[in-house]
Amino acid sequence: MNYELVILGSGESGTGAALLAHQHGISVFVSDKGMIGDSYKKELIEKNIPFEEGQHTEEIILQATEIIKSPGIPEKAEIIQKLRKQNAFVCSEIEFAFRYKGKSKIVCITGSNGKTTTTSLLYDMFKQDEQDVSVVGNIGFSFARQIAIKPTAWYVMEISSFQLDDLHTFRPDIAVIMNITPDHLDRYQYDFNLYVQSKFNIAKYQTPNDYLILCKDDKASDKFIEEHLINPKILYFTMHEQLNEDGAYINQHELVLKVNGEPFSISINDLSLKGKHNQYNSMAAGISARVAEIRDRSIRASLKTFTSIEHRMEFIASIRGVEFINDSKATNLNSVWYALETMTKPTILILGGVDKGNDYNVIKELVADKVKAIVCLGKDNTAIHAAFDSIVTVVDTTSTADAVKAAYEFAFKGDCVLLSPACASFDLFKNYEDRGNQFKAAVLAL
Repeated sequence: MNYELVILGSGESGTGAALLAHQHGISVFVSDKGMIGDSYKKELIEKNIPFEEGQHTEEIILQATEIIKSPGIPEKAEIIQKLRKQNAFVCSEIEFAFRYKGKSKIVCITGSNGKTTTTSLLYDMFKQDEQDVSVVGNIGFSFARQIAIKPTAWYVMEISSFQLDDLHTFRPDIAVIMNITPDHLDRYQYDFNLYVQSKFNIAKYQTPNDYLILCKDDKASDKFIEEHLINPKILYFTMHEQLNEDGAYINQHELVLKVNGEPFSISINDLSLKGKHNQYNSMAAGISARVAEIRDRSIRASLKTFTSIEHRMEFIASIRGVEFINDSKATNLNSVWYALETMTKPTILILGGVDKGNDYNVIKELVADKVKAIVCLGKDNTAIHAAFDSIVTVVDTTSTADAVKAAYEFAFKGDCVLLSPACASFDLFKNYEDRGNQFKAAVLAL
């Protein structure tokens, strides 16, 4: 049978897209080379949506009018290469869902670091302002599922570079790129420029009436803007200068937001999220909220009361004077740099996992200054040993329980154990949440 739409991958984005397609009378088929999760399989069965698992049937896939590719499927996958060869129409789930958004508006946030915190903080600002809003993408439901089950007037969306590949019309009203540092280079032929281009796909179809919010302190973003024409209005956030134009900046001890020439300020001491990295996150969320015409009192309330998200610099416990912090979401070195930058106590760092082409020189200076020992949590720790054996003691473990015990043995009263892996989690865990949850359980079991 020929299907109008074939969806490759049956996770949250794939199943969400299948439900939205079914709702609109589109003949759809879901194909997953792995096994489909029980909850997703149940939904497909309930809606009589045909699917297969454990294989990709090429006779079905290659004849489809349109293909939605899961963000988890790499370009080098055999089925993707065959689709490219025949010039098949391949799109992402957010591209497909965009067709059905109606008159709703989108704030879309990407970046190598800080996007989850910024997205969550901005969503909180919308909620404080009692707006009709949902948070989608990598937080909450997929964009497609949210549109299918409960459309809202605003969508605050966190997305990765993988989700920005294969766009054709997707256009957020407000786009935010937090920063761009080397990450996921294994997916981009180890070419940083390709990764940067992927991030800037967020603005590819924006118009002069839309907004692109960028970090003026980010070298990669700055270079891209110098070399390419960009349609939307650009607003910057920065720590290094006081902006005369609209944007966000730190002026001594004040965070200042300015849109249409009207300033808003709040003392950085009043921000609930501490650390330099969170000042960037607060500026990005705040300036986005002002562009979206969220009231200043709602912005201020969120900045003063919002609490950190799970698995991101999350305090777990203090055991006999040793603090344990879960930063499992730190899957690249820039995130680890920011985490170490905020540490004020001697630190035992739990590091490791699936290396995505890390250059550990990025954190060497901070490790030498702040880290007492490194506990590796991964199957292959060769690169970590090569980078740090001459600086600190480095030991290997292959389970969170062993890693926590080893770190605790290195620690004295007044020290901190920090799980901030700099790597993906798929060698030993389902995902970063699983890694973080296992870490918390191991800490509480001490």
